[in-house]
Amino acid sequence: MLAQTFQHQVSPAKPLLHMKSKLPQGRLIVLLVSLISCASIAVAEDADWPVYLGGKRRNLYSPLDHIDRDNVTELKEAWVYDTGEVGEYQANNLIVDGVLFTPTQSRKVVALNAATGEEIWVWDPASEHTGKGRARQRGLVYWENESGGEKRLFTGVGGFLFAIDPATGETIREFGKDGSIDLESGLNTPGVIYRDTLILGGVGGKGAVRAFDVRTGEQRWIFHIIPRPGEAGHDTWPEDAWKTATGGMPWCGQSLDEERGIVYVATKTAEPDFYGGSRHGQNLFANSILALKAETGERLWHFQIVHHDLLDKDLPCPPVLLTVTHEGKKIDAVAQGSKHGLLFVFDRVTGKPLWPIEERPVPQSDLAGEEAWPTQPFPTKPVPLMRQRYTEDDVSNISPEAQQQTLDRIRMSPNFGPFPAPSLRETVMFPGFDGGMEWGGGAADPDGIYYVNVNEMPWLLQMIETRHADGTPMIPGEKDYLVYCAACHGVDRKGNAAMEFPPLAGIGARKTREEIETITRQGGGRMPGFATMPEARRVAILNYLLSIDDTPTNDGSAPGQAKAEPKEDSKPGDASGDVHKQAEQDNSSRYAFGGFRRWLDAEGYPAIKPPWGTLNAVDLNTGEIKWKVVLGEYPELTERGIPPTGTENYGGPLVTAGGLIFIGATADETFRAFDKETGKVLWKAKLPFGGNATPSTYTVNGRQFVVISAGGGKSGRPKGGSLVAFALPE
Repeated sequence: MLAQTFQHQVSPAKPLLHMKSKLPQGRLIVLLVSLISCASIAVAEDADWPVYLGGKRRNLYSPLDHIDRDNVTELKEAWVYDTGEVGEYQANNLIVDGVLFTPTQSRKVVALNAATGEEIWVWDPASEHTGKGRARQRGLVYWENESGGEKRLFTGVGGFLFAIDPATGETIREFGKDGSIDLESGLNTPGVIYRDTLILGGVGGKGAVRAFDVRTGEQRWIFHIIPRPGEAGHDTWPEDAWKTATGGMPWCGQSLDEERGIVYVATKTAEPDFYGGSRHGQNLFANSILALKAETGERLWHFQIVHHDLLDKDLPCPPVLLTVTHEGKKIDAVAQGSKHGLLFVFDRVTGKPLWPIEERPVPQSDLAGEEAWPTQPFPTKPVPLMRQRYTEDDVSNISPEAQQQTLDRIRMSPNFGPFPAPSLRETVMFPGFDGGMEWGGGAADPDGIYYVNVNEMPWLLQMIETRHADGTPMIPGEKDYLVYCAACHGVDRKGNAAMEFPPLAGIGARKTREEIETITRQGGGRMPGFATMPEARRVAILNYLLSIDDTPTNDGSAPGQAKAEPKEDSKPGDASGDVHKQAEQDNSSRYAFGGFRRWLDAEGYPAIKPPWGTLNAVDLNTGEIKWKVVLGEYPELTERGIPPTGTENYGGPLVTAGGLIFIGATADETFRAFDKETGKVLWKAKLPFGGNATPSTYTVNGRQFVVISAGGGKSGRPKGGSLVAFALPE
């Protein structure tokens, strides 16, 4: 590519040879040096973004500095491309030789002129054996051989990996079987190329990291995250767990130290996520950072960041490779962020932590058959990037109503820190299920500064029993009542007089169904409304409250008829004649997760004192936080005199040599540029939909562009499918 660019920018060789006879040798040498320098500048000016997250180190850093602190205020929209689709559009787009490649929400791959946004070609999986794709996709893999003669794009659809010709958009039929290989797992984040090998993880499946030949699709090696007999870590699981256990798949991507030939992998939770009674033990190599030989898959070192995970604390973002000065020495390091807002930093060669990591006791589970791990690791540096516990001091302060509501709930459903033990009793889950840090990951500059956005959104955690103590299943609506209503009104529906939550037992004698339905939609008294609850779930809960069962009956009554309520003093199991049946049941099917529930106040804002989202700069030379600022704003709250709160945010930052951090991510459909030294906002622009993606930057003909996918859909925001590029005026 260098030779091609040089030839394009400089006059052909023949005129140079002709000039030789007319110029003194010294002047000719000066001219040649000058031309070579100009060619080098041209090469630097036309800079690509050919790798997901900016490079195999996944550090989201660009050496481009055309757009800088002084001129960023002049940044304007250069072009917009509409995918024609609606949904979460989270792609970090690739740019190679002036062509932008983006995967759409239906898993099409589109090639655009990177300078104008003009469409060049579209690859549509609807014409392949998989049919139309679905679900979010965050990127593609580009490969070319050393001579540039062979080039391929890789994308995942429906559990298959396809190879595409980047010049034509045609499927490369000699790859795998007629252009694809069966991964037997989903793929939402691309892998990483090592020489002529593609290393990737996946979503779902038995848990593995695999390497494939980029030309044939043949598997070259596999590393089992759930170890087989004889493999290291096998003894951290039940003996035969490897036969049936699932999870652990490294869905968030990998990073690569290409010079050393080491690939770094961040893994997922073992399954089931919230009850581990069938997978006792530490569960290596789930929730771990792994260093593997890129050539063979051999494990070099590992560190498990969550033991025997019961809270879906999978590692949410790829490891970031950077170089720091630690205790007076240059250290090639790897930094791994977590959903609980902690940052773990290791020597990337030895796996030794740069600062001590302590095992600290955490709450234990009271669920039958569960054996929670007694401790979890906490780094002593850097300090947590978010609050680690929700206390009464953290109740919302955006209104008196929100303050009272959050105070009531935290008193009934207290938070127990970042590792509450799953229980039949509801608790506030904070840090929340989506972080802390999330899949957008962090950026790092050559100075050893790590930049990352963080969520401070509370969620609610509760396990429920799927059957009664006598073994009988719960009727429709009963499970949903336990999840949504029991925390305030009681499992027995007797309410809580001290907290002014009324009883719901016998409510059909006091209110009509229409009145109850209105209250559930709009709220009433101390109760917020549930206007966004799916209608089928609302109907099921109302039927349960009114003692109506929609299932076929054996007592002669028709479905939908009211049944007599049980006597107040009756106990589960009385009618079964076998109170010991519960003990004979398999505990692994006895409990179910109550569902992912953000905790919002009655107005729909996070039920906690702001900030709700932040952008952070961490100096990994010292382990100290350099600065922290709010990320995002709700204009309607600002108009009420409330300082900017930050918002829930999804998508990562991009840091450049121009001294800037570009990030979308927020729930206010805004793209921002921050000063990387101070965290001050220098520029912002409205997007058509939320930029819940990580931006890319590149140059074409010497003009620098910054581009971001904007599809919205997160945090209940509007959905669309726009690709928006910004540049300085020509």
